[in-house]
Amino acid sequence: MIIWINGAFGAGKTQTAISLRHRLPNAFIYDPEEAGFYIKKHIPDSMQKPDFQEHTLWRSIVREHLAYMAANTADIIIVPMTITEPSYYKEIIGQLRSDGHRVYHLVLAASEETLRGRLAKRGNRQNSWAARQIPRCVQGLSSPIFENKLATDNMSIDETVAAIGRQAGLRLQKDHRSWWKTQWPRLTSRWR
Repeated sequence: MIIWINGAFGAGKTQTAISLRHRLPNAFIYDPEEAGFYIKKHIPDSMQKPDFQEHTLWRSIVREHLAYMAANTADIIIVPMTITEPSYYKEIIGQLRSDGHRVYHLVLAASEETLRGRLAKRGNRQNSWAARQIPRCVQGLSSPIFENKLATDNMSIDETVAAIGRQAGLRLQKDHRSWWKTQWPRLTSRWR
């Protein structure tokens, strides 16, 4: 099973993915940004695009990599990644589903005010790249194709994880990490 956690910057995708992984046996976090960074580093300047998601190669790599893992492991694959373009959603998630892979996709939704507040807590300024993407993300994620939304404005990460577990029909285990170990990823994500 693939769990794709979508949402604008500041929605809590990474923190939710980390906490979810610790509550599921045999869960793995796959970060499609790594494929984007690889492409950006290994193509000439003349081929660069403003957003690596614009590269057909990125979408193909992500889809094929997820399909390969889903076909060869019983592990749950957690994908924390913003994707706001409906055609990219169809090309990756839609095709994975068409190929018979079980993909649970949801959007962690929050108001622009909440998103900006969360980014500020992470140390992002109001004019940071992530903050400037909020309107584009909110608008893109309003497309009907992104219908499975979880309003997280007033939810903690633990509440968000529990809600995902219920919606996706997962049997979540207790997180046995100490308070410090549960908070450390949340603290360090502020400086990414």
